[in-house]
This record gives sequence, structure tokens and C-alpha cells, in this order.
Amino acid sequence: MDAFFASVELLRYPQLKGLPVVIGGGRRRVDEIIREQYAGLPLSEIPAAAFPLLKDYVGRGVITTATYPARQFGVGSAMGMMKAAKLCPQAIVLPVDFDEVRRYSRAFKETIAEIAPLIEDRGIDEVYVDFTEVPGGQREGGRVLARLIQRAIVERTGLTCSIGVAPNKLIAKMASEFNKPNGITVLYEADVQAKIWPLPVRKINGIGPKSEEKLLKLHLHTIGDIAKADPEWLVDNFGKSYGAWMHEAAWGRDDRPVVTESEPVSMSRETTFDRDLHAVRDKAELGAIFTDLCLQVAGDLQRKGYVGKTIGIKLRYDDFRTATRDQTIEHFTADGATIRKVAGQCLKRVDLSRKLRLLGVRVGKLARAGSEAAYALPQPTAHAVNEQTLDLF
Repeated sequence: MDAFFASVELLRYPQLKGLPVVIGGGRRRVDEIIREQYAGLPLSEIPAAAFPLLKDYVGRGVITTATYPARQFGVGSAMGMMKAAKLCPQAIVLPVDFDEVRRYSRAFKETIAEIAPLIEDRGIDEVYVDFTEVPGGQREGGRVLARLIQRAIVERTGLTCSIGVAPNKLIAKMASEFNKPNGITVLYEADVQAKIWPLPVRKINGIGPKSEEKLLKLHLHTIGDIAKADPEWLVDNFGKSYGAWMHEAAWGRDDRPVVTESEPVSMSRETTFDRDLHAVRDKAELGAIFTDLCLQVAGDLQRKGYVGKTIGIKLRYDDFRTATRDQTIEHFTADGATIRKVAGQCLKRVDLSRKLRLLGVRVGKLARAGSEAAYALPQPTAHAVNEQTLDLF
């Protein structure tokens, strides 16, 4: 989907189309204040000048997404709002409306499923679709069906999407980024050298910033550079599995099927603080936040019918360094008190002398509650978590 979170807001406020808009900064419904100020006026007629600007934002939030006019200034997803304000101070800021975004997410996926039901869900704004066996799916190399999907989504939601059509998921993912917004790109195996090889190494889904940094130090700047490298040399530098995969990916080879059903591997909750907190001086505040995160994760597990065995924490310090620790317990659990206790034990294994800007809790190695894997599961209890007894911060 094209700038999905922002596009959903532009359906509500069409007068902001063509303007730089960023979505993020927290869940507070800033626009409620605007609606009160212009009570009785249709949302589409509220003047653009009434909306808050990025230059006036103060806080620790990050950008969820930005419209394409804002991206022209270098603003992008996961960028700190304060940093983005220096690049595009005139951008309008709107908070995330998660309920509305989820509603549109379900709508666009249901629309695709009516046309091509073999779908792999890749998150709130992205799917893989296998239309090998869909009648007419191969006309014009898949372009005809791609246009049909685009039209159907616009008619149902008013939103646009960009589609990459290719022999496999790896190339399709890259192709979907070629002609944004509202574009269709069809790539064949024969196009890999001409259209994929000139791209930067980060364009391969699975090569992150650390791998990119190492590749650049080894003078591998493009995907073509990786493809031309000796596979054994890549294995020596990146490990047997990752090095071999990297070479295959550079040649556009990917045999992963479209997976229509998959189980989550973990569930987590995290929060970035409005100000840096210290484990000693802000013990009570941190303890309350930590308890709440543990109970939220427990609630997510119970609501979705999962239990887990590996409980972990994530800390981000004031210098942006990140630390993670986890511990695997004997029995599966979805109990908030148990998660809090084990997560607290993980906290004792990290440096708490520095100020913290982020705290997170994660439960992994999941199984369905009541399944054979979760045999002898202790039932979740409803008792409160006692922070003083656990003595975590």
C-alpha cells in the first residue's frame, strides 16, 4: 500500500492532499482538538492552516509514515520526529488512528482475496499474492490481474497500492518499490542483471544496516557486486547460511512459497519514554511501566490463544545503544505475574547505570494454548503483580 497510514488520513482530510504530511508522534488524537474548534464544519472543509506543524512538535516520537511530498525532503518511516522537523518543518503532523488503519487493512486484503485467494499476510500494509493458477492471471505477464486488483482496492477503499509481479517473492518485493505510488512493475528472471543488479545492496529484503556496512567495507556496493563475488568468499565473510543465501538472492533466486497460514513466533510490547528515565531515580515510574508492559503482553497472548516459554526484555539507552536479554522457562505461560518475574530476572543481567529511553518486553517460543506442545500448562491467574516483592528496578 502507498504511504498507508498517511493515505488513510487523507481520506478523512482530502484538503491535505499534495502537502507534506507525517503520521506519528503518539496515539493522542490531536485532530479532536481541531474538530472541536471547527465544530459543525465537515472534516474536508477544515482549513489546512488549522493543523499542527512538525516544526512545533516536541517529544520523542518517531514517524510511522509520510506522504510522498514529505519524503522529497528526506523524511521517512522510523525517523525521529525532532530530526524530521529539521528536514521538513512545514510538514503537517497527525497521530496514528490504529483502529481506522486496521479497518482499511482488513478491507484491502479482503478485496484481494476475492480476486486471488492465495495470500500471504506480511503485516498491516503488505501481502504476497500467488496468482499462478488464477484464471487470466498470466495475461500480459500478470499485468492485467495486477490492474484489476488496483482498481478493486481503489473502488472499495479509495486507496492506492503498488504491485510488483515476478517469478518469486524476492524479486516481487523489490519490483513493488520501483514505481511508487500506484505503479505496476513486471520483472522476469531475464531482467535480474539489467534491473536488479544496479540497485544498492540494501534493496535485497534481508540485508540490514549492519550487513550493508560490512558489504560496503568489502567494496560490494550493488546487488551485482554480490552476484559477481565468489560464493565461498561470501561464506567466509558472512557465514555458511547467510553468505550462501546472499549470493542466491543477488541472482534473484528464491524458492519460498506463498504461505497462507503462519503462526507468530513472538509477541511483544515496548514504549519510548517522553524523557530519559533512570533505574534508581525513577524506579517507581519505571516499575509501573514495566508491569504494564508485561500485563499487556500477557493480555495479547491470552486474547489470541497463545502461550510462550522464552521471556525477554529490550532496553535502549540514552546514547541509542540497545540491549536485549531473554530466559527460557520450563513451562509455557501466558500469566502476567510469571512474565513480570522472569523479565525482571533478565533485567538483572543488563547495565542499569545509564538512563533509558525505551523499554520493551517480549515472549517467544509460542504455542497454541491447550495444544500438545503446551501440555501441563499452568492456568493464567488473575492476581495482581506486586512490584515490591519482585524488586526489579
